[in-house]
Amino acid sequence: MGNILTPFKRFLSNKNTVTILGVLLGIVVLYVGYNMRVKDAINPVSVPYAKQEIGPRTQITEDMVGFTDVPSSMLKNNANLIQNSQDVIDKWTTLSTTIPENSLFYKSAIVPEQALPDSALEGLAENDRILAIPISTEVSTVNIFAPGNYIDLFLKAVDDDGKVIFGEFIKSIQIRQVVDNEGNDVFQSTDAGDPEDLLFAVPIDLFYLLNRAKFITSNSIEIIPVPRGRSYSANPSETEVSSEYLYSFIQRKVAIIPDQDTNN
Repeated sequence: MGNILTPFKRFLSNKNTVTILGVLLGIVVLYVGYNMRVKDAINPVSVPYAKQEIGPRTQITEDMVGFTDVPSSMLKNNANLIQNSQDVIDKWTTLSTTIPENSLFYKSAIVPEQALPDSALEGLAENDRILAIPISTEVSTVNIFAPGNYIDLFLKAVDDDGKVIFGEFIKSIQIRQVVDNEGNDVFQSTDAGDPEDLLFAVPIDLFYLLNRAKFITSNSIEIIPVPRGRSYSANPSETEVSSEYLYSFIQRKVAIIPDQDTNN
């Protein structure tokens, strides 16, 4: 048996043989790696496209959207390209955008209805009011708030004993618009500055409650918008006060006008 393996051992121990095998192995690795990269780059991915021309300020309906395959490398090199139909259907084109027939969809051309100019007042229920809550520069610069998203409102204050109070105050409240210090919609206007305020449409009772909290400056009260995940906005719960303690704390600090008492 040993005599049979001897030629193979000599063959493998030869330096030239080892070099040749090493080169061949390297070629195989390069070939396999190259093919994997090429396959990954050209592997088709289905993305939505416009089946018809869509004009400015137009709601995009399901019948306007088709699907086509594009190379996956196109997605990696273009973060502005929309990949999912849920990010297109029921959204709106901006005021300055016309999407040609057979064109792909891009994030810069599509906005939720709440981001359209004057949309803060459109469709406002009879008993709802527009409420503005400021956001800090540190938070606003990371662009984590967007119209249509549901977030929570936390409250920070100092009680009568000088102790800090901090907790969730309002849960599941929808952002209607994000504006700069001049009221320009930062998701729509090309001339808008940094985000300054979040606008909400709230029932009259929450309007009174949250504005009372904003006006109590002696206790250093601050209302803090806190973003949540995508699933939180996809499955929103009822907007409501989430802390009876904080509610009572606010009520103790204000005088209620009798003919405007909304039980909040």
